[in-house]
Amino acid sequence: MTLAGRSAIVTGGGSGLGADLARGLAEAGATVWIAGRRMEALERVADGHHALRPVHCDVTDPASVAAMFEAAGTPEIVIANAGAADSAPLHRTDDALWDRMLAVNLTGTFYTLREGWTRLRKAEWGRLIAVASTSGLKGYPYVTAYTAAKHGVVGLVRATALEAARSGVTVNALCPGFLETEMTDRSVANIVDKTGMSDVEARAELAKNSPQKRLIRTGEVTAAALWLCGPGSEGVTGQAISISGGET
Repeated sequence: MTLAGRSAIVTGGGSGLGADLARGLAEAGATVWIAGRRMEALERVADGHHALRPVHCDVTDPASVAAMFEAAGTPEIVIANAGAADSAPLHRTDDALWDRMLAVNLTGTFYTLREGWTRLRKAEWGRLIAVASTSGLKGYPYVTAYTAAKHGVVGLVRATALEAARSGVTVNALCPGFLETEMTDRSVANIVDKTGMSDVEARAELAKNSPQKRLIRTGEVTAAALWLCGPGSEGVTGQAISISGGET
């Protein structure tokens, strides 16, 4: 499978899953714009990769998202990956936490997909992909705001896919379980701080959510994204694809 001649945008591309997605698309032949708020991190990811091009973007700012697309032109592949996960029990979830989780995880995805679809509406081929989470498919305790936002992302994808159904553009969500990334490292640190567990115990606690009893590798999510961009995926749209070791 080759993406030679294609271009892509990946938000949240400065670390973790976003960086892996960007590298995977570039290795498949695409020119990839990696977007985020921290230019130093983006430049580290892009260093040595002629097909990776950093661009500043705050996905919670629609003007910034529009400027990102102006810099990149009209990429055929748009991956809304930028996100954050803060945890607190519901009774301690204040307005600021709630607003922050919805802004980056849901509204930022909305701005990114809206701009991508606006530019791709008349395209013969395109892929809009949102990185959601198993939190978009089920509930987890202590992450009510994050879970609500990711449920919103899945709904956004399903509705957009119906609008795009008669075009050459497919719209899907990837829903990984707990990943081996910096975001999970922060979750582990929070568990250690709140419970007194060791780092190993905290990771094992998160891995319990998966029937395979392990964290998901970023490469597994990238492989799913590449499949959605490859031949034979034309009929796959409006789906929330769980990459979670069988978690339900």
